[in-house]
Formats: sequence, C-alpha cells, structure tokens
Amino acid sequence: MEHATYNCSLCVALPLMLFFGFYFLLAGTPDRAVFKTYLRSRRVMGAALLLAANYAARNLTGVRFRDADAAIAMNLSTNFLCYWLFSSALITLLDRAYLTGRRTRAHIGLWAAFSALCGCVLLLPPGGAARKAGLAVAAAGLVGYGLFLARRLLLAYRGAVRMFDDTRSDDMGRYVRWLSVFTWWALIYAWAAGC
Repeated sequence: MEHATYNCSLCVALPLMLFFGFYFLLAGTPDRAVFKTYLRSRRVMGAALLLAANYAARNLTGVRFRDADAAIAMNLSTNFLCYWLFSSALITLLDRAYLTGRRTRAHIGLWAAFSALCGCVLLLPPGGAARKAGLAVAAAGLVGYGLFLARRLLLAYRGAVRMFDDTRSDDMGRYVRWLSVFTWWALIYAWAAGC
C-alpha cells in the first residue's frame, strides 16, 4: 500500500473512531438503574474504539513502512485486546454478570502474555524463517482466541433467544435473532479487518 493512501485511510477512520470512542465514554444517559448495564457496555465499546490511538502512533512513526513485522505484531496485539472488549460489550448487554473483576484480570493477563510473545518474536533476526513462523503462530493464536470469544458470544445470544422464546414474546425473540445476525456480520468484519 502506498504511504499516501495509507495516510488518507487513517485520516478518515481515526476521527470517526475517536469521536465515537469519546462519545460512548462521556455522553450521558438517564441516571436510572435500568441503564446501568447499557452504560457499562457502551463504555467498554468506547474503550475499544479509543484503541485507535494505536493507528495514530503507527501513522506518525511510519512503522508499517520501516518494519512490516513490527506493524503486524502491533496489529495482532491491538486486535487481541479489541476482540475481548467488543465481545464483552456485546455479551454484557445480554448478561449483566458477565464482566467480573476476575474475568477482566484473566483476559488482561492473556493480552499481556500475547503481547509479550509478539515482542519476543520481534527480537528474532529480521527476515528470518523463525520470525515469520513466530508471527504465524501468534496470528493462529489470535484466530483461536477470536473463535473462542465468538463461540461464547453466540452461545449468549442463543441463550437470550431461548429465554425470550420461553416468555412467548415473538417480537423480543425476533429482535435477539436480528442481533445474532448482526453479530455474525460483526465477527466476519473483525476477521476480515484482522487479515
């Protein structure tokens, strides 16, 4: 990709991600208990969008054009954290108790270990087969993690559909099925963006 094209695409994407990230974090909602889960989910989604600062750092430093492997490692690390944040935001809408301190610490620990693995791969000689193999293993690990989160998300939606079907509410069941279709499209988009 040309440097100018890359900069133009970032110039379009970055303001949108930053705007919605800050909006999701800072915009007000009615101060009622019923909105607590929605607000938590929206804040997690806002945090994921603010990871766009990673794209700004890559744009300002031009790391993609100096060391493609470092850019790939940064993408893998960022996508690992984004996968968890986006899936947590969506599951939180269906299961209030999903985001716990223990689960958050576990996933942050996994992200730190994954980032350290990506960093260790970059210490290998540039252009060597070991470095390429290490990045391939990290990419396979990210795909596996993404599939694990996608399965968890789809099971949460399936449970919500089952719960609404049991209440004999056709409209709610259709709405949750629509969210499930939307989730499939979001998962496909996330996978494509990670490639």
